Amino acid sequence: MKGKFITFEGVEGCGKSTQTRLLKEFLENKNIDVLATREPGGPKISEMIRKLLLDPENKEMLPETEMLLYMASRSQHTGEWILPALNSGKFVICDRFYDSTIAYQGAARNLDRKMIDMIRVYATYGLEPDLTILIDTPAEVGLSRISGRAIDRLEQESLSFHKKVRQGYLDIAKAEPERFLVIDGEQEIGAIQEDIRNKILEIMR
Repeated sequence: MKGKFITFEGVEGCGKSTQTRLLKEFLENKNIDVLATREPGGPKISEMIRKLLLDPENKEMLPETEMLLYMASRSQHTGEWILPALNSGKFVICDRFYDSTIAYQGAARNLDRKMIDMIRVYATYGLEPDLTILIDTPAEVGLSRISGRAIDRLEQESLSFHKKVRQGYLDIAKAEPERFLVIDGEQEIGAIQEDIRNKILEIMR
């Protein structure tokens, strides 16, 4: 039986990583085999690209270079980790996937959506999530949550940039309502997780 592919999306500081961990624990407690991973990242090659992408020293990186590096990392991740796990029947939970590229490099960097989609299909071997959970949080709120810690190159972008990212996500979710679960990210952590678990149980039935 092919596994289910669940992705988490949202602006910086929305709580994706916490919810990914909680969902993994919930599924494992039900004796479900789970792979929890992240983007950019995962396998060794993808993690090396992650360091290059998020290093604050690389301020001269062009939007086109950025998009292609994300896609390269994603291609390795999908081919080496995600597809084999799904084909073995595992649930795969990924903290970000291709919707991040559409929101960050498309909506916020103004790169052509058709070009992104064409490269995305090639880089992911045509894989699409069974469910994408968008934890919708105002950009100001998300950024305030990460203040006080070392922030990466993308997190250092302006508030207006992050507002465009949020709107980009909302536009994707509106266009693909059957794939998206949009959750108010200003709720308590437990309330967000309960909404997620209810949706996952629905899918499992």
